[in-house]
Amino acid sequence: MAKTAVKTRPTPRKAAAQKFIYDFQEGGAEMRSLLGGKGAGVAEMTRAGLPVPPGFTITTEACLAYLESGGRFPEGLLESVRRHLEALETRSGKRLGDQENPLLVSVRSGAAFSMPGMMDTVLNLGLNRVTLEGLARKTGDRRFAMDAYRRFIQMYGRIVLGLEPELFDAEMELVKGAGGIKADSDLSSNTLEKLADKFRDTVQQQTGLPFPEDPWDQLTRAIAAVFDSWNGKRAIAYRDFNHIPHTLGTAVNVQAMVFGNMGNDSGTGVAFTRDPATGERRIFGEYLLNAQGEDVVAGIRTPQPIATLEQALPEVYQRFSEIAERLELHYRDVQDMEFTIEQGRLYMLQTRTAKRTAAAAVKIAVDMMAEKLITRDEALRRVEPEQVDHLLHRAIDPGAEVKVLATGLAASPGAATGAAVFDADRAAAMAKEGKKVILVRIETNPDDVHGMIAAEGVLTSRGGRTSHAAVVARGMGKPCVAGTESLHVDLARRRFEAGGVVVKEGDVFTIDGTTGRVIEGPVPTVEAGVSGDLEKLLQTADRVRRLKIYANADTPEDALRARQFGAQGIGLCRTEHMFMQQDRLPHVQRMILAQEKGEREAALAELLPFQRADFLGILEAMQGLPVIIRLIDPPLHEFLPSHDELLVTVTKLRDAKKGGKKLERAERMLHAVEELREQNPMLGLRGCRLGLLFPEIIEMQVRAIAEAASELRRKRVRAIPEIMVPLVGAAEELRRSRATIEATLKQVAKEEGIRFDVKIGTMIEVPRAALTAGEVAHHAQFFSFGTNDLTQMTYGVSRDDAEGKFLRRYVDDGILPSNPFEHLDPSGVARLMSFAVKEGREARPNLEVGICGEHGGDAQSIAVCERLGLDYVSCSPFRVPGARLAAAQALLEVGEKKDV
Repeated sequence: MAKTAVKTRPTPRKAAAQKFIYDFQEGGAEMRSLLGGKGAGVAEMTRAGLPVPPGFTITTEACLAYLESGGRFPEGLLESVRRHLEALETRSGKRLGDQENPLLVSVRSGAAFSMPGMMDTVLNLGLNRVTLEGLARKTGDRRFAMDAYRRFIQMYGRIVLGLEPELFDAEMELVKGAGGIKADSDLSSNTLEKLADKFRDTVQQQTGLPFPEDPWDQLTRAIAAVFDSWNGKRAIAYRDFNHIPHTLGTAVNVQAMVFGNMGNDSGTGVAFTRDPATGERRIFGEYLLNAQGEDVVAGIRTPQPIATLEQALPEVYQRFSEIAERLELHYRDVQDMEFTIEQGRLYMLQTRTAKRTAAAAVKIAVDMMAEKLITRDEALRRVEPEQVDHLLHRAIDPGAEVKVLATGLAASPGAATGAAVFDADRAAAMAKEGKKVILVRIETNPDDVHGMIAAEGVLTSRGGRTSHAAVVARGMGKPCVAGTESLHVDLARRRFEAGGVVVKEGDVFTIDGTTGRVIEGPVPTVEAGVSGDLEKLLQTADRVRRLKIYANADTPEDALRARQFGAQGIGLCRTEHMFMQQDRLPHVQRMILAQEKGEREAALAELLPFQRADFLGILEAMQGLPVIIRLIDPPLHEFLPSHDELLVTVTKLRDAKKGGKKLERAERMLHAVEELREQNPMLGLRGCRLGLLFPEIIEMQVRAIAEAASELRRKRVRAIPEIMVPLVGAAEELRRSRATIEATLKQVAKEEGIRFDVKIGTMIEVPRAALTAGEVAHHAQFFSFGTNDLTQMTYGVSRDDAEGKFLRRYVDDGILPSNPFEHLDPSGVARLMSFAVKEGREARPNLEVGICGEHGGDAQSIAVCERLGLDYVSCSPFRVPGARLAAAQALLEVGEKKDV
């Protein structure tokens, strides 16, 4: 059956009289948005005098007008096509539909942003049973003419008439099989003629109409098909993935055909001015002799390395090498080129900026800067911060064949292979035995941290890119796939099902945190690393950027990794993760269960050595760089067992009538959990509120910090701890918390016989704190925006619920431009931040301001922070290198806007 093009996202436009068509000699590189990348490229090459077949480009504006009118060509377009076609006929000396000397054309798509393979192309247009004979007589090669004809029917049937390609492929395989023929190029003229007849019959059977013979009808329908391909499913999916706007449209390029299938002195190929995989400075590509372009792209025949063209057609290779060098010098970037050789003569069909791997992007930028082909600032702009992230994590071998079971959110990049494990304790136990495991959960919580530490990676069926699993995994540099909704996790039976496959505990599988794929079995991976070129690029970025880059780190190992990646401090050290470790959790629970202050202080005294050791390790690892330590933040119930699990335990013990101390402990724990239960714990008793009700908790943590700093000072190791009070909503909360902190610091200083100069600040995560920043700043030496919670409270949504339930739909439907938990909301959350920065610095001019939410590692969010004038951003250690680059790019962007 014929396929129907998908029409989505109509874009309202104002109709206006305009020029819809440009001959190649009229355009240029500066007209990319109007002519598309392909049209601008061939126009620029034409103006430069390179060998480009003549043609014209129908603009993206014509495409948009066509789509908005429901598939009707804008007024005057077809008349303009006729005029430009006549000019093309004059330049080529051929005429469309002529019986003796027919003009054949290609009809190609070309969007402003490169979308390789996502839209459609038709070659050899203009052939019918009459012009076929004219082409055969003109060239003296009937086999070539028949080959061009069968290709045209096949391509036109698939792209314009919407027939399934398998219909034509099946006929081709039957013919080749009957004759024992392996390669298409070995088909004889008679065989090709029979094949063309079969193809025409297929079109008649499938559409109920004969294959169109009128070349003008062929052309207009092909133009419409290319316009329609802008809204094809694969094109929409590609734009969604690459964040390309849906409102741009595609241009259509109508170009005189040149033929690479006219014998062994003809051919076609694709090449790059540098290796797009490694960045090596050499011509890289492939070609085929006696072939047309789709043969190379579709893999119909195995192409040859471009280097062998020097032996096959040395003069052509020499000419091509000269053109390739000229194009790279002209565009000052790596070029992706398509070419055809017709009977020994080279023609250039396309040049565009080449796609490249992350490693290649870095090497090319550094090399071109060294070659003085591009400036320092251009080199910094040539690499995306996300590409830097990819270089720092293990990756699936691109050549590996894999079976994908499910796809979730790419929450933390890298690849991991291991045995499926469904609870944190078992993950830790199996890892201790030397086994590699992947922790699979419906969703993770702080109780799972030890299992996450032990696991190679984390897979969840719920949660978003800033969920607990995602944030912690990124901080650890572990791969994570979150929010895999098609994954059915059965914790009771210790198994999950996806893609019709059941994976039981102990079964080995793979996750790809870079793409969100869940893959059956083990998969080959490639090692990550920081190359010399990457270090050169980042050092260049460091000389440009203004923002300092801190890291979020909770362990000495995290801190060391952050320093290795270039962090200038720790912007967020979360003490609650320390509390969750198994050797200290019982003490934490005794502190929570304490009925009176003395009992609570005794439990805290047992925790003190652990906390002191934690801070000692992190402060020592940072070697005199600042470490911002956030006092305990989450509600206390997170450190206790699950209410439902406790209820089951107590019920079973009561039913078994085996009371005793075990039942007494369980009942006491259940009572404590019930007392601490809240309707909305994230807005309940947590953060500074907890410290104000139980100041002894703050006193223990501050004492641990001060004693650790004092011990390092005795070792002549410089330590710069800073203390951050979380969840402040009123200035008085901070004033009272600060009084407790300062009193404790003073007491320790007296005991140790030293003086402490410790900055005390607050996390701005409650909207009221932002709105009263002037009052809060009287008691704060620094602000750190906790943008995860600030975004939740500003939007009035639960992050994990929103990402799992409706946020993706909101973005897809255009209700929101992007996920505000991935990219900082510039008009809402950032406006609150701007107000807080202004009011805070008016009250305290030397106020240091930073950000420590996951937005701190996002390039778009870093650009917002630069515009707001923040002092630093803090992110997961593995995102530090990308943030270094993003901060430099943000400064360059702000500078450009000031210059405009």
